[in-house]
Amino acid sequence: MVVADIVRLQGIYRIFGFLDDVDSSRHGAEFCGASILGGEKQLGLLLNKGVKHILLGFGDCKMRLELTGSLQSRGFSLPVAVHPKAIVAEDVTLGSGTVIAGGAVVNPGTRIGSSVIINTSASVDHECIIGDAAHICPGVHLAGRVLVGQATQIGIGTIVVDRVSIGARTFIGAGALVINDIPDNVVAYGIPASIKKRIDK
Repeated sequence: MVVADIVRLQGIYRIFGFLDDVDSSRHGAEFCGASILGGEKQLGLLLNKGVKHILLGFGDCKMRLELTGSLQSRGFSLPVAVHPKAIVAEDVTLGSGTVIAGGAVVNPGTRIGSSVIINTSASVDHECIIGDAAHICPGVHLAGRVLVGQATQIGIGTIVVDRVSIGARTFIGAGALVINDIPDNVVAYGIPASIKKRIDK
C-alpha cells in the first residue's frame, strides 16, 4: 500500500497491477486501485503485455535481494520510488528498485544500494552506506558514516551512533541503541544492542 501510494504521488508510472505469491486466494481481488493479477508465474505474460517496470513492496530483505537480480535478468527495470515529502540530498546515490517513504531524510554523501527500503520518517545522515535490499524501518535514526550490510533490517525506532558497521543479513530489533559494530548473520537488540543469536545463512 505504501509503495503504491508513493508511485501514484510521483506521477511517473501507472500501476498495472500487483503480484502476490504468499496468498493465492487473493488473486483477482481489488487492491489499492488495481487488482492482484496472480503470482510470479505472471511475469512472462506481463513482459509480453509491455510491462517493463517492477517494484518490490515487501519487507523480506533476503527475498528482495534474490528477486532483484532475477527480475533484471528477465528484462525488467526496477525504478526508484521517492515520496515527494521525503528529503534526499542532491548527491545521494540511489540504486535501482529503492523506495524512500514519506518523512524520510537522507543526507549528503550517502550511497544506497538496490531494492533498499528507507521507511517512514527514518533518517540517514551524511556519508552512510546502505547495502542492497536492506530495510531501514520507520523512525530509525542512523548517524553519520554508518555502514549497513546487504539484506539487513534495522528495526523500528532504532538509533545507530556514528561510524558503526552492521553486517549483512543481520536483524536489529525494534528500539535498539547500537553503539558498537555488529557482525553478519545475527539478531541483536537492546540498550545497548547486543547479539542474542546467530542466523543460519
